[in-house]
Amino acid sequence: MIIRLFVSILLSVFALNAVAQGRELPDFTDLVDKYGPAVVNVSTTQTVRGNRAFPQLPELDEDDPMFEFFKRFIPRQPGMPRDFQNKSLGSGFIISPDGYILTNTHVVDSADEISVKLTDKREFKAKVIGTDKRTDVALIKIEANGLPAVKLGDPGKLRVGEWVVAIGSPFGFESSVTAGIVSAKGRALPQENFVPFIQTDVAINPGNSGGPLFNMRGEVVGINSQIYSRTGGYMGVAFAIPIDVAMEVQSQLRSSGRVSRGRIGVVIQELTKELADSFGLSKAVGALVNAVEKGGPAEKAGIEAGDIILKFDGKAVNASSDLPRIVGATRPGSKVSTQIWRKGTTRDLAVTVGEIPEEKTAQRSQKRAKPAEAAANRLGLVLSELSPEQKRELKIANGLLVEDARANGSRADLRPGDVILAVVHKGSSTEARTVDQFNKFLAQLDKSATITLLVKRGEQQTYITLKSIGDK
Repeated sequence: MIIRLFVSILLSVFALNAVAQGRELPDFTDLVDKYGPAVVNVSTTQTVRGNRAFPQLPELDEDDPMFEFFKRFIPRQPGMPRDFQNKSLGSGFIISPDGYILTNTHVVDSADEISVKLTDKREFKAKVIGTDKRTDVALIKIEANGLPAVKLGDPGKLRVGEWVVAIGSPFGFESSVTAGIVSAKGRALPQENFVPFIQTDVAINPGNSGGPLFNMRGEVVGINSQIYSRTGGYMGVAFAIPIDVAMEVQSQLRSSGRVSRGRIGVVIQELTKELADSFGLSKAVGALVNAVEKGGPAEKAGIEAGDIILKFDGKAVNASSDLPRIVGATRPGSKVSTQIWRKGTTRDLAVTVGEIPEEKTAQRSQKRAKPAEAAANRLGLVLSELSPEQKRELKIANGLLVEDARANGSRADLRPGDVILAVVHKGSSTEARTVDQFNKFLAQLDKSATITLLVKRGEQQTYITLKSIGDK
C-alpha cells in the first residue's frame, strides 16, 4: 500500500513537471501585441496593356504591322478592355515613425500605384524611394508621423535552432502570425550573390514577401523574401534577407536612390577537395579564380586565373560565395589587401576596388569548327586547334576545341564545344597550345594521376578535375 502511494506521488510529480515544461514553450503574444502594429499590408496596382479576350496572343505595339492584322481578323470581344489592372499583395514594416517602410523589390517593382494599410485600418498612398534588385530590398514612404516602428536586431547573433516569428499577409490575410526555427544561416542561393540568407521553417506564403522576421526579443532580424516550393506554397523551407544587409541597402537608397557596390573583375568557382589537392592547398577554402577581366582591378593588381583568394580586406573567404558579398560591401575606390594562394605559397596583393555597373546582359554565339576525323586521346577527347578567327572571336590567345567526348562517365563534365585553355597538375599550370603538345603531356602521366583543366564554355570559364586519366 505504501509502495503504491509512493509511486502515485512520483507520477504526480512527473506530471506536474511535464506541465511546467509545457508552459516554457514560446509565448508570442506579447511580441505580437507590441510590434504587430508596425507591420503593414502592401498592395500594388499595375496597368497591363493587352487584349484579355485573347491572352494567348503576343503583346504588340500599335506601330507593329501585325497589330493591324490581329485587329482586323481577330477582333476583341465586346466589353473586353485592351488594358487591364494587375493587382498584387505583399507585406512590409515601418522602420521609422515618419513613414519609411522596408519591403521587397519584387512586391513594388513596376507598380503604378502602391497602397499601404496599417493595422488600425488607415490607408496611405506610398512612393518608392528606391529599389535594389540584387538584394530584393525596397524602401518606400508614406506621409505620416508618430507611427509605430520596429526594433532592429543583430542577425549575427542568431543561432540555428532558435525560435523566430513572421508577421505578414499571406494570400491577403492581414496580420497573420507564423512561427518556426532558424534552419540555417549564410545560405547562398543561385543568382543571389550578395545576400547570406537566413533559412527558416516558418510558414511563408505568397503575400508574406517583404514582411519582418522577429527573434524572441521582438527584434527584426530579417525580411522574408522567398521560399523553396514545388507547388507555389509553403513546403518548410523559407529564406529571409538579414536585416543588417537590408539596412545598409536602405541607407544608400535613402541618400542617393541607388546602391553602389564594389567589384574586382574576376570569375570564380567553388573550390572542391579535388581542386584544392590539384593546386597544392591542404584545405578546400577560398574562391578559385577561373577568369580575370582584361584591364580590370584584379588584373591591374596582379591576380591571375588559377589563383585562390583566401582573404579580402582582412576578411576570410571560406567559400566562393563569401567573396561577392565581401567585395560588394567594399566602397568603390578603396585600396585593400588581398591574400591569394599561388603555386604553393601565399601572396598579398593590393587591389583598388572598382564599381559594379548597371545590370546588362550580353550573349555571343561561339563558332564551332567542323568535326575532326581524329582518334581520341587518353581522356577520350577528340581535340582540334583553334583558327586565328576563332581565337579573335573568343578573345583568347590559345586553346583546344573539344570536337567529341567519347570517354566514360568520368569525362561527363566535358562537352563538345568546350575549349581547353590550360591543364593544372601538382600545382603547376600549363597552357594548352597544340593538340600534339597536350597529348604528349598526358602521355607522361601515370594512369591514376589527377589533373585539372581550365575550360571555356560559352561566356564562362571553369575548372574541371579528372581524378584519373586512364591507360595509355
